[in-house]
Amino acid sequence: MYGPSSRGGGGAGAAGEQPRVYQVWRGSNEFFLQGRFIFGPDVRSLFLTIFLILAPMVVFCIFVARHLINDFPDHGGISVMVIAIVFTIYDLTLLLLTSGRDPGIVPRNSHPPEPEATDMNNDTANGQTPQQLRLPRTRDVFVNGVIVKVKYCDTCMLYRPPRCSHCSICNNCVEHFDHHCPWVGQCIGLRNYRFFYMFVFSTTLLCLYVFGFCWVYIIKIRDAEHSSIWKAMLKTPASIVLIIYCFICVWFVGGLSVFHCYLMSTNQTTYENFRYRYDRRANPYNRGVVNNFMEIFCTAVPPSKNNFRARVPVEQGLQQSRAPARGFMSPNMGKPVGEFELGRKPISWDEPRSAADVRDLEVGLGGLLDEKEGRIAHASPDLSREALPELVEGRVGMHSRRSSWGHRSGTSESMDSIAVQMGTGESHWGSISSVHGTTSGTH
Repeated sequence: MYGPSSRGGGGAGAAGEQPRVYQVWRGSNEFFLQGRFIFGPDVRSLFLTIFLILAPMVVFCIFVARHLINDFPDHGGISVMVIAIVFTIYDLTLLLLTSGRDPGIVPRNSHPPEPEATDMNNDTANGQTPQQLRLPRTRDVFVNGVIVKVKYCDTCMLYRPPRCSHCSICNNCVEHFDHHCPWVGQCIGLRNYRFFYMFVFSTTLLCLYVFGFCWVYIIKIRDAEHSSIWKAMLKTPASIVLIIYCFICVWFVGGLSVFHCYLMSTNQTTYENFRYRYDRRANPYNRGVVNNFMEIFCTAVPPSKNNFRARVPVEQGLQQSRAPARGFMSPNMGKPVGEFELGRKPISWDEPRSAADVRDLEVGLGGLLDEKEGRIAHASPDLSREALPELVEGRVGMHSRRSSWGHRSGTSESMDSIAVQMGTGESHWGSISSVHGTTSGTH
């Protein structure tokens, strides 16, 4: 049914099998080992981070730790080398645990949520008919007795849980969103924040370890040759380079460790702290310093809400391809474009597409189906790649309604049938058929 996926190197499986979730994922993530590891779109920066850790440690082991093996009694010098190697492996493991796991992605809805009774009463009072409903942009929820507003996400078509935010880089809503870290190539959220802090803190300790033993080696050279400290430093240029490198790095990772220690003690995220959310009101999530740290380090990591290796059920594909029964308007309709995530233009679900949109759809349908994010030009909320054929067929009268799991090889034939149907005088497509004819004539 599906061609080979470009994410994670795996096809759709044998004929008749549905694709896996990671193969039709609508975020910007990259998958490896057939969906077992999920990374952000900037995963290449992870290799730079690994190099910045491994390279100085190799230099340290070869030019410093190796010479200290026999300088301590009872073979204590061997422990300098062993600790450096074990600490490096531990640090890289934490890096992969931070970067290669689901940070807490909230699954997208296949269609907008149904308006509640209170929302319908408000819309009726505002003069909107039941056929043209607009969901409220925010909703109020209670957190520890404090009212917290949650926003509607046009892209994921859901009301974000408290402390959840949409990452414009990964194109996902992430629970307990802290920030997107380019050094690890992943969002930092509910499921990997603990490992992120442990990685940053262990990297700080690793820098201090290398920095300290480089000075120990220089002092031993000075004592052995009865020379000045400067002459001893000239005997080991590798130690000088490592001292300068670690001194610079420790300000970065050490400062980050102290900053996040403060955030954890007050139960804030980086996102919340930068927006100054709790300057003028109480933090409803603050449970005290001890309980805040226990919440981070002494609780079980919540299971992922996404099974990336699961097969996509046919029913889900059919639901994604159906438009809502009622005319639905985005709660962000009429807002400035700058307020929208990813800069998409919101439209009503039952608003007819313009002739230009239809012409672009006919020309570039095949390419759009293979796009990474599966976007339809100027459309918000997001429509999946699987829902695209059904959307076009639904607009021309539902004459050949079929599942969105059809073969992509039939795109050209379906477009020919659409052109024929458009010429038969469908209700709101008449003007579009004339534009289609004009376009064909220009070619």
